[in-house]
This record gives sequence, C-alpha cells and structure tokens, in this order.
Amino acid sequence: MSDFAAPIAEQIWDMKYRLKAQDGAVIDATIEATWDRIAKALAAPEANPAEWEPRFRAALQDFRFLPAGRIVAGAGTGRSVTLFNCFVMGTIEDSMSGIFAALREAALTLQQGGGIGYDFSTIRPRGAGVSGVAADASGPLSFMDVWDAMCRTIMSAGSRRGAMMATLRCDHPDIEEFIAAKRDPARLRMFNLSVLITDPFMEAVAANADWHLVFGGQTRRTIRARDLWDAIMRATYDYAEPGVIFIDRINATNNLAYAETIAATNPCGEQPLPPYGACLLGSVNLAQLVADPFTDDATLDTDALADLTATAIRMMDNVVDASRFPLEAQAEEARAKRRIGLGVTGLADALAMTGLRYGAPEAAAQTGEWLEVMANAAYGTSARLAAEKGAFPLFDREAILAAPMVQRLSDVTRAAIAEHGLRNALLTSIAPTGTISLLAGNVSSGIEPIFAQEYTRKVLQPDGSRTEEVVRDFAVSEWRRLHGDAPLPDAFVSVADLAPEDHVRMQAAAQEWIDSSISKTINVPEDIDFDAFKDVYLSAWAQGCKGCTTYRPNAITGSVLSTEDRPRPAETEAKVVQLFAPLDRPATLTGETYKIKWPQSEHALYITINDLEVDGQRRPFEIFVNSKNMEHFAWTVALTRMISAVFRRGGDVSFVVEELKAVFDPRGGAWVQGKYVPSILAAIGGVIERHMVATGFLAGEGLGLKTDPVDPRDQTDVAAVTLPGPTCPSCGSFDVHMAEGCATCANCGFSKCG
Repeated sequence: MSDFAAPIAEQIWDMKYRLKAQDGAVIDATIEATWDRIAKALAAPEANPAEWEPRFRAALQDFRFLPAGRIVAGAGTGRSVTLFNCFVMGTIEDSMSGIFAALREAALTLQQGGGIGYDFSTIRPRGAGVSGVAADASGPLSFMDVWDAMCRTIMSAGSRRGAMMATLRCDHPDIEEFIAAKRDPARLRMFNLSVLITDPFMEAVAANADWHLVFGGQTRRTIRARDLWDAIMRATYDYAEPGVIFIDRINATNNLAYAETIAATNPCGEQPLPPYGACLLGSVNLAQLVADPFTDDATLDTDALADLTATAIRMMDNVVDASRFPLEAQAEEARAKRRIGLGVTGLADALAMTGLRYGAPEAAAQTGEWLEVMANAAYGTSARLAAEKGAFPLFDREAILAAPMVQRLSDVTRAAIAEHGLRNALLTSIAPTGTISLLAGNVSSGIEPIFAQEYTRKVLQPDGSRTEEVVRDFAVSEWRRLHGDAPLPDAFVSVADLAPEDHVRMQAAAQEWIDSSISKTINVPEDIDFDAFKDVYLSAWAQGCKGCTTYRPNAITGSVLSTEDRPRPAETEAKVVQLFAPLDRPATLTGETYKIKWPQSEHALYITINDLEVDGQRRPFEIFVNSKNMEHFAWTVALTRMISAVFRRGGDVSFVVEELKAVFDPRGGAWVQGKYVPSILAAIGGVIERHMVATGFLAGEGLGLKTDPVDPRDQTDVAAVTLPGPTCPSCGSFDVHMAEGCATCANCGFSKCG
C-alpha cells in the first residue's frame, strides 16, 4: 500500500497534495516524499524531533493515519497557509462597523484556506429600528448576501473557493426567512445553513405550544412551535437545507462548558466551536487495521488502533504549534484550549471486511466499541502529554472530570486525567474525508456507508483522448484480490440499500464516544413520506445526536445520489454547437440593448447582446459594452472582445455569467432593485444571465453554473440548456453524490468542503 491502490489516488495526490513550486516544478517526487515532509514538520515542535519523526512517518505509511487535507497540502511547505481546516469567527457586533469588521476577518481567514462558520443571530431582525439614522434594519439575511458575494471571490489557499456555515437561532424573528432562503437556488450558494434548535423549542414542539420570537429581550412575534418545526422540515425535505443543530445539547455536553458558550459550527458541522475557535482534523483509517478480512477470524486490531491513535494525537497536538493562523485571536483561542478532532475513515469498509452489515444493530455496537478504544487512547495520550508538556492553559480539573464525555471513560483513563490533567480540551470529531479517502485507495468516507461498490470513470489523456478506468471501493478491491469474481458477501451494502434509521443508528452509536460532533448525511429516498421524513429528525434527537443533516433528491439541488448511468448531455433534447473554430458572423443579427445605472458611476453602461440562431435555438454570439465614462474605456473594450470571443466558439458559454457574477469589488458593491450586487462586473453578468433566460438559452436565473464543456473532439453536438442533475464544478462530471454534508465528485475527487 505504499504505492497507490488506484490511478485516481495518484491523481488526487498530484492535483491537491503534492508539493510543487510556483512554476509547477515538482518538489515531492513521490508520496513517500510527501509523508517525509509532513513527519518532519510535525516533529519539529518536539524537544527531540529525531526521536519522533520516524514514529510519525510510520503512522503515515500505508495511509493508516490521514491528517486532514490542509495538513497534507501545507505542512512543511514554508507557505503562509493555515493547517487548520476551519474556524468559527468572532461574535458579530450588531452595528455597521461591527458587521463589516467581521466581514474583513472572514475574508482574511478564507484567503489563507480556512472555512468559516458564523452565527448571525446577533444581528437585529429586518424592520427593527436603527437609532440615529431614521431607518429600519435590513436583517441578517441581507448581510449574509454580502458574505456570500465576498466568499465567491476568495480562492482558499490559491486552489478553491471557501466554504461557510451560517446559523440562526430558532427564536430569532427572521428565522422563517432564513429557513426559506435556499428556495432560491441562486442565493447563498457559498453557505451551508443550519438552525440552532434549543431544548425548550423541542419541548414546545412536543406540546404543540406557542413559541416566542425574540431579539434584545423583547418578543417580536409569537407563532406555534410545531408550525415552525414543520417549516424547517418542509424546507429541508424540498431542498436539503437548513440542517438542524441541537445547540443546548452541544453546550451541555461540552468539556469546556465552564469556559465557553457555543453558537456555531464549522462548515460541515462536526466541530461546534466558540468565537474564534478552530478545528484541527485527522482520521484513522480503520480499513487498514483489519486482519484476515472476509474470514471467520476477521478482526480489527484494537491494540494497533490504540497505538495509532496515540501517535496521531501527538502529531495533531504539534500542529497547534506548527500552524499559522489568519488572525491572532484564532491563535490565542487555539493555544488556550489546544482543541483537536481525531476521527475515522474507512468504517464501512472495516465493517464489511469483518462481516458486519453497515446500519445493523451489530454493526452499530461494534462501531461504538472501536470508538471507545479510540476515545480512551486519545484521552490517555493527552494526559501523558500534559504530564510531559503541560495541560492546556484553561484546564480545570474538577470541571473536566465532571464532563459527560470524561465520565464515560475507563477508570484508568480518568485516573490519568486526575493526576496529570489534559493537554487538549477536546480530542475527537468525525469530519468529512472525501478526498483523503480517495487518496487512501477509495476507502469509504468517514462513517458514511459505501457509496458505490465500483463505477467507471472517464479520464482525459494529454493527447485529448479519453480512457475509462474502473474505480472500486477499497473493501471491494480487497475481496476481488482474494476471491476474484466471486459474489460479494451480504455484508456489502451501499447507500441505496439503507433505511434512514440505519444511518441514525450509526451516527448515534458513534456520537457516544465523540466529544465534538459528526459530519454525516442521512440519505433518504425521494418518495419518502413527509411524516416519515420528520421522524428521522425526531429519532436523531431521541438517540442523542448533536445535529441532523439529510439529503433527499429534489428539484432544486438535483438528484445527486444515483449510481446508475445518467443520460449524458448528448442524450437530452436541446442542442448547442461545440466547435474548435469560431462561428462565422452573418451580415445581420438580432439582439437587445440593456442599460445599467451603477450608483457609483456618473454615466450609465449600455450592454448590447446579439444572438445567432442554431438548430432553432437562439444563443449569444457577441456583446458590446459601452459607456461615456472614458475611465471605463479600456476594460469595457477588453470585456467586449473577450466575451465575444468566448461566445463565438460555441458550447456551453453560461460559465461567463458565473465568473462575472462572482467578481467582488473591495470598494463595495451596491444595492440594485433591492438586491446586493458585489460589483459592476457582477451587474453585467446579471444582464447576460437575464438575456440568456429570455432567449431560452438558460432555463432560469441561477442556472448558469460553471462547468467544463465536453471535449469537442469527442462530439460536436452537446446539450447545455437542460441538464439532468448537478455537475461537478471542477470537471463537469455528473458523478456527484452527497456525503458528510458535502457534494463530492466521484470522477475527479472534487469536494465542496475540501
């Protein structure tokens, strides 16, 4: 396993984690060099690095311990990036200066590669008075639009756009608007949304009681709690958001309840964090620890699991000292509590290899036993580190020993904590592992089930041709290696075989031994009854989960769970010509001219878009951008020439809309017809989009997503108007599925969450 188990694993490494110079020259010659780089960097904070570097290196060998992607990509590179995956930002002050100070901090954090979470509950509701300016507040949703526009333009660590989580309390007066925000598929696309659900609210739902919406200690409205619950359920049933976070349970079970109050999570929800809190993640690959797989003697080596956990905890603790931080407040928070989140990947594979069916009661029980071993090993190691290096600065012995998680640990572990303290306030979390699980040979991701036992992937070769390769789940590959084409055992199940209760059972079993939280998607069938859908959330609440995220295929987000062959673009009805050479310009064209009056500009812009008709379909052929303002002359001419050149090449040119609408002006955008537009270029993008919709080139606003068109050497006629589901924004593939709260591409490994 030192070598890559599958071509996709090597491609993921080369694309995301292999260290290269700015000019593209290779620095990490092999995956072994990558492991060497990481081990050396994480051993550097030790008093004797030479003692620990080989131990760290051994843990990385064979993909047994998988640090989170930020660490694999950034450790030992000398680059100014953070090794922490994500952050919860500071409390947003309910003032214009406070809000935009928070926006600036968010931009700086995203720029260095960290995802962010924010609680917008502190912003006064829409319509509330604003003293001193004789105006009404626009509410938290309007400012979330500003955050969304900013995030679109920030490339995290130079390679991907940032991810954000927004939370709002269930008693905020604007909660109903928040719940409905994602009904518009073009709005808040850079955010995951979750409602902070309190214990009193769940009690009011059960009693069908009134529920007060309050801000600043004043009740603004009163509604029925069950009506609000049904609105949340209906929204996530229809378009997969918002998620639900049981915030009172999170605070009640927090080891640090004596020192902090949590009101938000990181983008995927596995790390509830206080203001300026940061999540440091890593995963033990359970699939690599199974001895004698697929036999009656198959077992997971729990001694090896404990040893590997101990080494991983030490490595992750050192990351706190080795990492940079976008903000000093984040560094101070991390060093005061030294919070880390060690989790697992390959759980479903390990279960199948030991003959257990994912989701069955026996599998849930076994999952709990494995994670109990990890929890005691993690806390025991942290106690030994405290004896060696000192406890975390805010350690309170009496409060920590009384914490619910610590109460569940073994007597030996609790005695070590009582004697030495803890180096780390919290230690365990189960995070999304989309791309690192592919790196490890396509092991099942996190604690999710096997998505697909195998699938065919098309790979673009340097000469422009395409080849096909079979990508198999790790455990399936092991079975084939040992047993050839023999039928797979009954223990192999995939996401399509599971009932919602199977997912909840697994999440609840894991949560008992995880002190933070878990990123998991409960996949439900499209035809699930609405009342049965609501029962999934009530079951998660009853079984002790800290949150619940479901995914039901729907008209707004698409059907991203199917593993069946989908119709490729060529098989749908509408046609768009895809050519190498630009189209010839006819003598006359039909078009429209639009006026943009930008508030910050003295003169209006005039946008003329001319169309060409191909196979009965109007498509944009050229654009002219004009203004009397001579300061605009150079860039308007450049825009005219570049966009026209793109239009004339044919194909799916709707990505132009996406690129323009994502441009954020650091001087500030403007409110146009009640909607925040981040720049004048974004306004032009909006005009082009509306024109495309009016001519039938796009089915609706918000559908001009960036996708790479099908290679023109493969076919000349492709559909680009009505797509049969969402495509990967990186490679354009339709092989996208939802896991751990993240849209993940099985074709290229792209993950919305990293």
